[in-house]
Amino acid sequence: MSKPENVAKKNGTETRRPGNVGLRDVALRAGVSIATVSRVVNGISTVNPRLAKRIANAIEETGYLPNTHARSLVSGRSHLLGLIVSEITNPFFPELINEFESQAVAQGYEVLVASTGLDPNRSESLMRRMLQRSVDGIAVMTFGAEEKLAQILAERAFPLVFADSGPDLPNVRILKIDYEAGIRQAVQHLAALGHRRIAFVSGPLNLRSAVGRRDSFVRSMSELGLKAPTEHVVEGNHTMEGGIAAMEILLGLAELPTAVMCSNDMTAIGVLHALHATRQIVPGDISVVGFDDVHLARFMLPPLTTVRMSCGELAAAAIEALRAGIEDGHAKAGQKEWRIPTTMVIRQSTAFPRGSLPAQLARAQSGIGIAERLL
Repeated sequence: MSKPENVAKKNGTETRRPGNVGLRDVALRAGVSIATVSRVVNGISTVNPRLAKRIANAIEETGYLPNTHARSLVSGRSHLLGLIVSEITNPFFPELINEFESQAVAQGYEVLVASTGLDPNRSESLMRRMLQRSVDGIAVMTFGAEEKLAQILAERAFPLVFADSGPDLPNVRILKIDYEAGIRQAVQHLAALGHRRIAFVSGPLNLRSAVGRRDSFVRSMSELGLKAPTEHVVEGNHTMEGGIAAMEILLGLAELPTAVMCSNDMTAIGVLHALHATRQIVPGDISVVGFDDVHLARFMLPPLTTVRMSCGELAAAAIEALRAGIEDGHAKAGQKEWRIPTTMVIRQSTAFPRGSLPAQLARAQSGIGIAERLL
């Protein structure tokens, strides 16, 4: 007698093709009840870990695919999280999306991603898309770029997570990014090297995050008894082109800074590009520091010293905050804020200021090393 069409061989055992496989098939394979399989499929943590592992193996062996639509009808939830970012061209956001999706899927959720493209006119349409798909909650990771969108979403009853700040409502949770700590470390690092004329290129000052980073820089300078002249604080737009334009302004000053700190890594990469077109050497003449620590930063020439804001930690906190608002009885249901740490990553774009004795000694030693290699 031939096997039914929905049965195949896998590792020497009969395995059903996923088209007609149901919870009953998984339960029979694992030797448990259908209710137990259902609890595992729906991510309920009351199942014994060893038993859950056996059920997971049975799911793989049978090729069972959960019916997400049926699950949503039963649970009243779509198991779909929305993620809104401000732009996709900045490498920080693809890295964040990748981390968010990987971690969400591991926790039983799918992800719907949308980008405003820094265009306020797109906000309403992407919000409508999210609502039409019945997302369980939305993480708005625009860092203040979409105030109107935030206001519209906050009127909804479903869980929301905002970066930096948001309305004080029961359904809203906030990721508080510690700009101060990382920027303080960066300023202290430059000051310890001997820098006193430190410039800062901000992001667009209509963004809360850009204002927060600039203000953290000014406070950190003040704590060390240093002051950045007004002309040393230049507004950028968080793009490479903005970094180039800002550095050209600084290069036009009568007295050049010895170090430039930037509000994000894309700006810093633009600064490096602008300096490469001049006779200024990084870090021998001007040190450069970024913020974010995108993957590309370590591959710049020279590798970029920067302040790390971990996409992995941001994604983990955003998902946990959303689940706290979505899932009944979540351990952190009452928590309103999640702290996101920042820390300095020292690479090769910072050194002693030009003209200082340590810089002269380092340059002399470099010259000796080159001469020795030529012999």
